[in-house]
Amino acid sequence: MSPPHTEPYNLLRAALALFKKSPAQLAKDEYQQVVVQASNELKLENLVLNSPEAAAVVITEQEVQAALLEIRQRYPSEDDFLADLAQNQLDETRLRAALYRQCKVNTVLELVGSRSPNISEVEIGIYYHIHNEQFKKPEMREAWHIFISINPDYPENTRDNAYGRIQQLGLKLQKKPYKFNDFAMQHSECPTSLQGGLLGKVPRGKLYPEIDTALFALKEGEISGVVESEIGFHLVLCKRIFKPETLSLAKATPKIRQLMADRAKRTCQRAWLAGLGKGADERH
Repeated sequence: MSPPHTEPYNLLRAALALFKKSPAQLAKDEYQQVVVQASNELKLENLVLNSPEAAAVVITEQEVQAALLEIRQRYPSEDDFLADLAQNQLDETRLRAALYRQCKVNTVLELVGSRSPNISEVEIGIYYHIHNEQFKKPEMREAWHIFISINPDYPENTRDNAYGRIQQLGLKLQKKPYKFNDFAMQHSECPTSLQGGLLGKVPRGKLYPEIDTALFALKEGEISGVVESEIGFHLVLCKRIFKPETLSLAKATPKIRQLMADRAKRTCQRAWLAGLGKGADERH
């Protein structure tokens, strides 16, 4: 049986949110935490659903069906879906009812959040200048590598043999640098070999220190000599250099507007929910 003041769906959501487990997998102390959260969420839902705003909200069968389908598609088969429902003291009818409640709560909160004031250009400008560091992009480099590991358990990967192998590749690349991606696919022992050795577009400090130092000493299109890291030997290619830049206010404005609008929406929703809770306390 479900504990008092909770519903199976709320219990399941709280368990997944807090511990990424189903209620049946929880330890006793974890379960108690989940019960408290599920109970609080249910009380909050009831406040929202009993509000004047909720009376004007209509949830269609199509919305509930879409929410149900999204959950059902996470399972490999219908039997797995139904078995998981049963394990969590749910069936399709109870799940539909819970999803209807969730859709209605979410719609009401969106309605309330839409009352938040519009963000002005002045507010955006102030945010931009106060948080200017957020809009600075560091120098980035498009890095590729060929990797040969050191592993004394394999004759071809003893330290000397591994070094000899990668040194030979380096000498060949001096004559045919355009073969880098082909050599990576043929010889590199890193999973990146499938993409021709692509490590990605990286800032300083993301890669192993030795690779990082080599990469940021290269010119665009240049290939390093043999670099040794704690995992083995590398040849590093710097294919492109992206200079550091600071986003202009104009370019940063959409991001700032969205961030501030989301924040204002949450503030509006919290204030409204607090008012609902206060009203409920006064009635009791």
